[in-house]
Amino acid sequence: MGAPLEGLKVIDFTRVLAGPLCTKTLRDLGAEVIKIEPPSGDTGRGGVPHIGTMSVYYAQQNAGKRNLSLDLNWPEARAIVADLCREADIIVENFRPGTLARFGLGYEQVRDFNPAVVYVSMSGYGQTGPWRNRPAFAPTVQAETGLTDILREHYDFGPEEMKNDACSHADVYTGLHGVIAVLSALQQRNRTGEGQHVDVSMAATMLAVNERAGAQLSGVDTNGEPPALSATESHIFRMPDGRHVTIAASPIYTPMFIRFCSMMRRTDLLLDPRFATAHLRRQNLDALLAEVRAWILTFTDLDELQAQVSEQGLAIGVVRTTNELADSEWAAEWGAIVEIDDRTGGTMRMPGPPWRFSGATLPLPGIPAFQGEHNVELLTERDVDPALIQELRERRILLSRRSLRGDFDAP
Repeated sequence: MGAPLEGLKVIDFTRVLAGPLCTKTLRDLGAEVIKIEPPSGDTGRGGVPHIGTMSVYYAQQNAGKRNLSLDLNWPEARAIVADLCREADIIVENFRPGTLARFGLGYEQVRDFNPAVVYVSMSGYGQTGPWRNRPAFAPTVQAETGLTDILREHYDFGPEEMKNDACSHADVYTGLHGVIAVLSALQQRNRTGEGQHVDVSMAATMLAVNERAGAQLSGVDTNGEPPALSATESHIFRMPDGRHVTIAASPIYTPMFIRFCSMMRRTDLLLDPRFATAHLRRQNLDALLAEVRAWILTFTDLDELQAQVSEQGLAIGVVRTTNELADSEWAAEWGAIVEIDDRTGGTMRMPGPPWRFSGATLPLPGIPAFQGEHNVELLTERDVDPALIQELRERRILLSRRSLRGDFDAP
């Protein structure tokens, strides 16, 4: 049984995170991905740590892709890439709007010779509109679209204490929405035979994935109740053995406060005037959490605590590091961690695929390529004259190197 996207060809013009994550996901579902890398290299290759000269960060988003590195400022290079695009099912790019059009590789230009192509463009604020040319990185888009303000409110930061989130949500979610766009456009192509351009905006993505956006936009006063269903305001508690756990609910939220009281066998708290309303529970949160902590400290066994929490339809999560999860029996059974070639003769641990298909076999994790590693291989497959390949290498139009900061390999 083949992989779900086996036989599809992807030309990948992306760099750093949102785009590479999109195309890596397509690759892990079976598509063939050819990454086009500029002379300066993907910025992601600078991500630390490195094993030898290979960035672990780069490897996570690009393992399994073949790599072609060339200078698109030259017409010979543009002709090579256009020839690849001619047979592509999917093209993904995340440059500023209009960048690839300057090289004759924008959607309208590619459509002229490949009308069936699914062409996905990712950018901060979309291909049109007043913000189209603004630079966009995850922290800036998260600041512009409300996430940073949510963090400020959630952690009660003062104006001088505001912090960015530790993860690049805007990039990751946009990459995944790029995959959704590709799969949707392919399904429509299956019906109509026509390709199309899909414009994916990081800012619009962050609005779409904000589960409390509807409540925020409504302007309705919640009278102190947490927006949505309160799980994002869950608290962390310490067990007697030193482990920390969270219960996926906030006792500020009235329905969950009732469940907490029942769970703790403390119906007397329902009559406590300090906790009579959501506003009062916020004002007296320290006292309320002290009651929960005291109850949790009566449990020496996590399973017993989970059993009592489960009575109210709630769940417990143990606070773990990534390495602790990777070493767990769950990770071993699922295959959550895979070993990939680190290009020094060893391996590096990476997240495995998040899917299991009953009727398909996914490809192996793949090897992260050095810049331009497949230059000769890819051009030879396309019957490019070996003499021309050598000339392009000598003229530094076709480039390869094993380190972002190292010299280009000798022709």
